Amino acid sequence: MRKELLVNATPPETRVALTEDGRVVEVFHERRGRQSLVGNVYLGRVHRVLPGMQAAFVSIGLDRDAFLYVEDVVPPAGDFDFGEEDGDRAANGETSERADRPRIDDLVREGQEIVVQVTKDAVASKGPRVTSAFSLAGRTLVYLPEAREAGVSRRIVDDVERERLRGLLEKLPGDGAFIARTAALGKSAEELEADHAYLTGLAARIARRRESAGPPTLLHREADLALRSARDLVDDDCDVIRVDDPAAFERMRELLEVVSPKLASRLELYSGTEPLFTRFGVEAEIENALRSRVPLPSGGSIVIHQTEALVAIDVNTGKFVGKENLEQTVFEANLEAAPEVARQIRLRDLGGLLVVDFIDMEDPEHRRALFDRFAQEMSRDRARTRLLPISEFGLIEATRQRSRGNLERVLTRACPECAGGGRVRSDMTVALDLRRALLAPPVLFSAGERVRVRVRPGVAKLLTQDDPRIVEEVESSLGVRIEVAPDETLGEEGYEIDRG
Repeated sequence: MRKELLVNATPPETRVALTEDGRVVEVFHERRGRQSLVGNVYLGRVHRVLPGMQAAFVSIGLDRDAFLYVEDVVPPAGDFDFGEEDGDRAANGETSERADRPRIDDLVREGQEIVVQVTKDAVASKGPRVTSAFSLAGRTLVYLPEAREAGVSRRIVDDVERERLRGLLEKLPGDGAFIARTAALGKSAEELEADHAYLTGLAARIARRRESAGPPTLLHREADLALRSARDLVDDDCDVIRVDDPAAFERMRELLEVVSPKLASRLELYSGTEPLFTRFGVEAEIENALRSRVPLPSGGSIVIHQTEALVAIDVNTGKFVGKENLEQTVFEANLEAAPEVARQIRLRDLGGLLVVDFIDMEDPEHRRALFDRFAQEMSRDRARTRLLPISEFGLIEATRQRSRGNLERVLTRACPECAGGGRVRSDMTVALDLRRALLAPPVLFSAGERVRVRVRPGVAKLLTQDDPRIVEEVESSLGVRIEVAPDETLGEEGYEIDRG
């Protein structure tokens, strides 16, 4: 399988796409002023302790306090055992009466200074979720300064390799513990030691800032999307990394030369006249991923519907009628749909409870073969996923950890015309689409020309008041003057560009 990483970096937005055999499987967005906080480390102060919820609010300098659950607090002596069941209960706002479980008011007190790391961004009215057991990620290792026992990624299944890596980890000097990431597979002691030096140095810098700072203070900012993609998405089987921005290219090169010199040689600065994401079909894939219906080559289709409770995915035969009996036709349609369902789950970052309604089959062997095929496709997903066997109703239920911003939620908003029953592109998404249209070659405007753009009122406000840099950057790049005109007659999706 040929894997490529594409990085489209512009001042207002950075986008990253991972492709496998030419097909986009994952897309990431990071917009100016709206970067994720996940991975950031703060020196905070406990603002309020809630014994009834076994949680605490921690002030970290944001508009809303962060939420710290009891199982996310490192016990002073490390003597308490938190089971997976307890973590699930706490995540749902429940409490446990286990005698060996500490209470939140035994672990933290109001006014206490505490170092925490963001594990989930703020959602709606909820503040971000944090943990005091912070970790620092490198390419092959994760460093846990507060832990004591080494570990190996579950994705490394070979017992001999697991023991080899565990032995190398135990020889690493210093306090804390290290976990070997999937990228550590087959790596030498020297390669792990390079990551060890990088991570312990980073931890030391955080500790020095902690000594001289008062809460609330940001102690460590997680790397931006371009650097995270080089660190987390690029494996030895990645054939090429294409970047269209010289500054992002240099930063990624510097990182890879430290953590993986072999991969640094696969970094390319893209200089084609056609935009990177257009050239490799990513723009079209993003457009299609905002639609509910996904056509299949045979004539069948997949329909994806996201609700508050779950994501429902329905497989239909459509125009596919097959050549033999109905059972064989249905089996072939399901086998064709399985890899595309798995790809769409990754591409759209569908998380939480997923219910896939494959077309019902009678033959038990067909059911087993379909489940095995779907499980094999889902095994490529980096997010933690759990599948249940096909039910008697032909359904596969799955849970999937959200690894980034759901594509639909990032690029769209609730439709104002249907009381939230549908979704349309957000103002920022329309503004960035307009920016790309103005800058796309061949350039249609001459230096000094006046360009008038008509957009819906919300987009006009964004371009003239909330983020005028988008217009200023286009004007500077093209040498033109742009006039933004609000137009209520335009549809929710649209903009128009006039000359003169």
